Amino acid sequence: MSASSDTTPNPTTKVHGRSSGGAFSDRLMVKRIVRPRRGSTGYGRPMNLGDSVTVEMRATPEAVWAVVADVTRIGELSPETFEAEWLDGATGPALGAYFRGHVKRNGVGPTYWSRCHVTACEPGRTFGFEVGVGEVWINSWRYEIAPSPTGCAVTESFQLLPTVGNRLYWGLMGRWRGRTNRRGMIQTLARVKGIVEG
Repeated sequence: MSASSDTTPNPTTKVHGRSSGGAFSDRLMVKRIVRPRRGSTGYGRPMNLGDSVTVEMRATPEAVWAVVADVTRIGELSPETFEAEWLDGATGPALGAYFRGHVKRNGVGPTYWSRCHVTACEPGRTFGFEVGVGEVWINSWRYEIAPSPTGCAVTESFQLLPTVGNRLYWGLMGRWRGRTNRRGMIQTLARVKGIVEG
């Protein structure tokens, strides 16, 4: 999910892999998972339309899920989406439920509402949703939570649907937007960590 307040993550966890040089690079365990999708960059290589970040948290999977699946708390977590509300009579997370998020793109604008549809909802394990533009679903976001010896490993991921428009957009802007989304996921998970461990 892509908040105005920031929570400092626990300093005992470490980055896996090369340092990104960001504010959280010495505090979070971050794992990059590349998931190629059909398509082409124009140079014969698969086009990757997504990314993911994993962070260890000293909390139960159920406690983490309760935070990430409550979209009304999105303003506490996301650097871009500062509020959200359930739609069409929905009052909480459920498979097939709709909500809308109020987005300030890149944290500066433009500002707009996006309609979202819950596609995965298993308490303590997964929460995912698609984001639409008009009547077209263009992007999906997902949280996967797995028990670990110290609590749980939480993975946030995004994946653009492999449409022609998305491939063209990602071919032109993916390098920059991908970095923004990755920074946003690191910030979001740091804030979740601060809440569930605080």
